[in-house]
Amino acid sequence: MYNRTYWQDHVLSESGKYVVVRADGGDNVFTITPFGEVMQQGTFQDAAHFNKVEEALVAQEMAINLLITHAKQQEWNQDDIRTAVSSETGTVTLTNSARFPFNNSQKTVALKTARPNAQYVVVAQIAASNGNVGEIEVSDILENGFKLAYTGSAKSVTINYKIIGGYTV
Repeated sequence: MYNRTYWQDHVLSESGKYVVVRADGGDNVFTITPFGEVMQQGTFQDAAHFNKVEEALVAQEMAINLLITHAKQQEWNQDDIRTAVSSETGTVTLTNSARFPFNNSQKTVALKTARPNAQYVVVAQIAASNGNVGEIEVSDILENGFKLAYTGSAKSVTINYKIIGGYTV
C-alpha cells in the first residue's frame, strides 16, 4: 500500500526577507540567503519524494491494465467491466471519547449498494482530524458494509472512503 508523505511548508520567522552578500572577487556574483529563524522545517522537494509519487502512479496504472487484460481474456463485455471497477464514495466522522492509550472510535459503515460478495477494497483517506490519528483500520468487510477505526489519540477524525469492486462478473 502507498505510504503517503505529509508535506510541510518551510516557515521562517522573517518571511520574505533575505541576506545578500557579494561573493569574493568583486564581480557581480552574490549569495542570497533567506533571513530568519526556521520555525518549521519544510519537506524536501527532491527526487526521493517525487519518485515515490511517480512509482505509486505507475503501480496504479499497472493494476488497472492488469484488470483490463484479465477482463479481455475472460471475454467480459463492456458492461461487466464497468460494473467490476465501479466504485462508491462516502465520508464518515469517527469520534474517540476514551482516554489514551485506549480508543473507542470504531464505527460501522453501511454500503449504499450491497455487493454480491465481500471481495472489495476500501480506500480510506484522512480529510480532517483533531489530534494524532495513528493508523486507519478497516475491518469486518461484509457484502453490506464494513467497520472503520483509527488507533491514535485524536478526539475526532473525518475520513473520505472509496469502495472498489465486490461484484461478480
